[in-house]
Parts: sequence; C-alpha cells; structure tokens
Amino acid sequence: MSKDDRTLAVYDAETAAYEARVAEKASPGLTAFLSHLPARAHLLDLGCGPGLSSVAFQAAGHTVDAVDGSAEMVSRARANGVTARQALFSDIDATYAYDGIWANFSLLHLPRTEFAPTLTRLHTALRPGGLFHIGMKLGTGERRDRLGRFYTYYTSDALVAALTGSGFTLHSRTLGAGAGLDGTISDWMVVLAHG
Repeated sequence: MSKDDRTLAVYDAETAAYEARVAEKASPGLTAFLSHLPARAHLLDLGCGPGLSSVAFQAAGHTVDAVDGSAEMVSRARANGVTARQALFSDIDATYAYDGIWANFSLLHLPRTEFAPTLTRLHTALRPGGLFHIGMKLGTGERRDRLGRFYTYYTSDALVAALTGSGFTLHSRTLGAGAGLDGTISDWMVVLAHG
C-alpha cells in the first residue's frame, strides 16, 4: 500500500483480531480463483495479512510471493508457514512474473490518484492471460474508518472502468456485504479478471 503510517499502525496493533475475523469464513472468490489457476502456478498475494489465503494456495500446490506493508502481519504470515516479506504496493515492479495476483481487500487503502498506476503495474506483473482477483468496498470518496485506516471507495461501474482501462478483461464479479474489523457493515465487490 501507499505508505500510510496510521493504517499500517492499526494492522500492526490488530493483527490477532484481524486474523480471527478472516479465519471465520473463506474469503469471497477464493474457490473461483483457485479453480481457474493452472497447475503449480506462481502467485502474488498482495496485502497477504496473516497469510491465510497463501496457506490455501500453497496447499493447492502453488508457489506464493506473499507481501504486506505491516511488519506484524508479515510476522504472523511467517508463523503460519508462509514465506512473506514486507513490501508496499509501490514496490511491485515485476514483468510477466505471475500466473495470478490475489489482491483481496488490500488495494482499497490506496489513494485514488495511485489506483490506476498500480493496476497498470500489476497488469504488467501478470503473465499474458494471467488471473487477477480484486476485492474492494463499494461507495464513494476517501476517508478513514473508526480505527483510523485510510480507504478509497469505488462504485461498481468505476471499479470496472479502472480495471478495463488498465488492460484487464473481466471474467466475473460478485457483490456482497459484511462487517469489517471496525464493525461497520459495508457493501463490497469481488472481481475476477484476466490480464
């Protein structure tokens, strides 16, 4: 993520609570993402948190480059058996390196001005035809939640436009709603796309 110290501090402080929340149920879109990957895929888990999705990817026979901006999240992912490293979204500069990128409710912490350039870099990091998963909260504007984390919200049309404008081809989208770490219920959309 773009370096927002307040957001990273929340994740550092709330690692255990965050892990407990995400462990309660499978991430939306995880099964679909796994079902569309080639065998022994090389994946980027962007904003891996405690690494629970990476654990599932590894169990399915894939290799994972797991990254997160929070030092405590990286430490927790490593404790869960994931080779994770601390990195920001802006540190991703690979070319045709990944069969799939999993960006599950992580890119929503980017300022709006950084979103399109980041999507373009991620498109470049995917191998041609590679799989891209993104989960985002729906809405408008930029603001901090009750815990102090920075969010940028998109309407479903604006998110689709940003993805297609960065070269992605949409495969599917799923809408839902749920409570986040701060207890607020938010609408969300998960998109599966190809590079």
